[in-house]
Amino acid sequence: MRNVLVGVCAATALVLAQVSFAQESGKKEMGQHPRIANAVRALEGAIEYMEHAPHDFGGHKAQAIADSRKAIEQLRLAMQYRAAEDNRRGKK
Repeated sequence: MRNVLVGVCAATALVLAQVSFAQESGKKEMGQHPRIANAVRALEGAIEYMEHAPHDFGGHKAQAIADSRKAIEQLRLAMQYRAAEDNRRGKK
């Protein structure tokens, strides 16, 4: 049981380190691509606005929120890819 717990703790630490590295790399990439960073912030703002709006924008609110979230996810994945490529090539 103790070995299993040690293994789980080690795996968790590794995952947390990878997430931290990815977040730092992502922040760096967002700084290098300010238009993408601005787009993410604008989409996040639009989502927040729509979520709190008292109307449904003619029935388009839910789909607009879902599509905006998908767009943010894709923009972040693009930046993660770019960071991984830069790391693979030794760029900092």
